[in-house]
Amino acid sequence: MAIMITDECINCGACEPECPNTAIYEGGVEWTWGGGTELTDVDFGDGTVVSGKAPQSPVSNEFYYIVADKCTECVGFHEEPQCAAVCPVDCCVPDPEREEDEETLLSKKAWLHAEA
Repeated sequence: MAIMITDECINCGACEPECPNTAIYEGGVEWTWGGGTELTDVDFGDGTVVSGKAPQSPVSNEFYYIVADKCTECVGFHEEPQCAAVCPVDCCVPDPEREEDEETLLSKKAWLHAEA
């Protein structure tokens, strides 16, 4: 399951530097696939290929947000999601819309970081 940031976020920014995948961004800030990963291009399998450096639209304009496709819940890096561990208002919570098992999260980590 990916982690999400609720609208109770106080925009303190404590979570952002803790993410090993650079999946957390300040509200209104564009993100990239390549930021914090080894991705140079992303092939979506439908003929769409996006440069890892291409700016993507913010997920939220108001609060810090997590790009779910880059979130691995820190599996393979830490025992628990670091964003949740440092959040002073407990607004980094599991996203019920994005349930993923450990094997899926480890595969995503390997893909993001070009691990063989």
